[in-house]
Amino acid sequence: MGMDSNTRDQKVAMEGGSYVLEQEDEKEETSIEKIFEAKEVPPWQRQVTVRSLAVSLVLAVLFTFIVMKLNFTTGIIPSLNVSAGLLGFFFVKTWTKLLHRAGLLKQPFTRQENTVIQTCVVASSGIAFSGGFGSYLFGMSEIVAKQSTEANDPKNIKNPAIGWIIGFLFVVSFLGLFSVLPLRKIMIIDFKLIYPSGTATAHLINSFHTPQGAKLAKKQVRQLGKFFSFSFLWGFFQWFFTGGDGCGFAEFPTFGLKAHEHKFFFDFSATYVGVGMICPYLINVSLLVGAILSWGIMWPLIDAKKGDWFSADLSPSSLHGLQGYKVFIAIAMILGDGLYNFVKVLGHTLAGLYKQVSRKDTVLPVNSRAYPENTPAISYDEQKRTELFLRDQIPNWFAISGYLAIAIVSIITLPHIFPQLKWYYIVVIYIVAPVLAFCNAYGCGLTDWSLASTYGKLAIFTIGAWAGAAHGGVIAGLAACGVMMNIVSTASDLMQDFKTGYMTLASPRSMFVSQVIGTAMGCVISPCVFWLFLKAFSDFGFPDSQYPAPYALVYRNMSILGVEGFSALPKNCLTLCYVFFFGAMVINGIRDAVGKKRASFIPLPMAMAIPFYLGAYFAIDMCVGSLILFIWRKVNKAKADAFAPAVASGLICGDGIWTLPSSILALVGVKPPICMKFLSSSANEKVDAFLNS
Repeated sequence: MGMDSNTRDQKVAMEGGSYVLEQEDEKEETSIEKIFEAKEVPPWQRQVTVRSLAVSLVLAVLFTFIVMKLNFTTGIIPSLNVSAGLLGFFFVKTWTKLLHRAGLLKQPFTRQENTVIQTCVVASSGIAFSGGFGSYLFGMSEIVAKQSTEANDPKNIKNPAIGWIIGFLFVVSFLGLFSVLPLRKIMIIDFKLIYPSGTATAHLINSFHTPQGAKLAKKQVRQLGKFFSFSFLWGFFQWFFTGGDGCGFAEFPTFGLKAHEHKFFFDFSATYVGVGMICPYLINVSLLVGAILSWGIMWPLIDAKKGDWFSADLSPSSLHGLQGYKVFIAIAMILGDGLYNFVKVLGHTLAGLYKQVSRKDTVLPVNSRAYPENTPAISYDEQKRTELFLRDQIPNWFAISGYLAIAIVSIITLPHIFPQLKWYYIVVIYIVAPVLAFCNAYGCGLTDWSLASTYGKLAIFTIGAWAGAAHGGVIAGLAACGVMMNIVSTASDLMQDFKTGYMTLASPRSMFVSQVIGTAMGCVISPCVFWLFLKAFSDFGFPDSQYPAPYALVYRNMSILGVEGFSALPKNCLTLCYVFFFGAMVINGIRDAVGKKRASFIPLPMAMAIPFYLGAYFAIDMCVGSLILFIWRKVNKAKADAFAPAVASGLICGDGIWTLPSSILALVGVKPPICMKFLSSSANEKVDAFLNS
């Protein structure tokens, strides 16, 4: 997954998580639930309304386009919870206001309904990521296989088709929801896990429905709308003037390298500028450091070894040449960072469980008791929230039966979709998956880090090696990655939603139902959007195209590495991989050892690894976003903190939704009329000489 779930959720912990912890450290004088005491909490059936599902569907399509575009370019997916909650509030509030004026309003808009919308949208757009359209799933295709010289026989290739993709997603995306459902009381009430992102989202939704928060939300929506319009028009401008074949805008070569070779330029992308405003400064600086280290120093030096370390006659895409160093060194850093964080979060999980189990007053069974008798007095908010959270129980037999039923269907159907993935591989995954889903959900509650992609990579190596290259081990490993990732990812997402629902008095049943509906939406919307990209752009998936889907090749080569070992690596590449693998772990260790304040000046290895293969263009764009935010905060910090997320969301949403009309124009064969391009003076002289000859 580009910036995978691990790194993406690290970002959330830095932003949303720190916000929540700061809020919880302060003793609030006013009880949140007393503010809403006069408002009736509707039953769960009235929380999941027709209008909430209609708004969720519209926003799900919008956010799926955004996530897909990021999947196929950088792989960096920012947290879109704020945008989903804000836009959901705006759409339904506007609709109810019109009905109220007409005297037709039957049901007011509540924070519980707002929570349902946010949950449904995030669940749906999450499938665009966990579905592997930019990673393991597209990595199975012939387009990606041709970019590798290893394991590209028919047994290790499966081309995408909308039918089997929808079927695959439906049989693997719901298991995670049932796997941790019986543990909801333990995680939320007994263990009182923080879930920083879920808590931050709950604070946001609660604030929207207070008079002061509603006024701020309206201003935020106006800012979002302005920059949405600007970003959409900017996307059209870029397409109209610079969208022709071989036409790129503002490619400024750096370090004396050719821009088309080394991808070191600023392309004025509203999406990446917006993502840069949302991501912490450290993420963006880490990307730039990685870009300079790789494209500015390492790749030119390794390229100079052409003829010694690797043959000078190899194609640019050959993994036995420079491309091999780019891909496998990036993989080594990703795996090193992932292994370190896996051990770290697992350690936190085991330590936290030990403390909970060793406490004399801990209640482990899933029952109707909120707290043991000797528990100290709790606040009014906690009493109110616990009472409503335990009111609408979901029977454990329902969760267990659902898991077993879907698992049986999956074991029967998946080998028909992927003959290389034998039924007994799937049985082993489903036996292990609930334990890993619990570990991921619990660790996410403690640290806000989801290790879904790390568990997916573990499945790649274990199942791929078990199957072997001769029996389609590459496809088996990638398919197993998809099964595992979907289970553990949806499990942690569901528990985050339960935390949000707990704090907004949304029923667990409405949370579960909205998660199921959102997941079902995503299983249809995401493949359709992916298919549109695939058919609209003839060069889709190729390295130098507009949508290279770079992590598809990375995931495929992980699978090849797991099946065939190190035979595909060029000379000295393995040594460099060892250096960067252990280097990533050492850097993470230093970051944890020096403390939070000093660690903010040490780059993140995962973020550094992303531009190793992709190039530096998006890193520069994102640093521009950070610079805008930094200056804005210096001028007016309060205003920047209030409106920067809305401005960034507008930039991302506007540019993302432009992808829909641009894809349709590409499908019908409409090409932009003008090609505007900046060239270096030397390149310009060559063009003039050619035109004058």
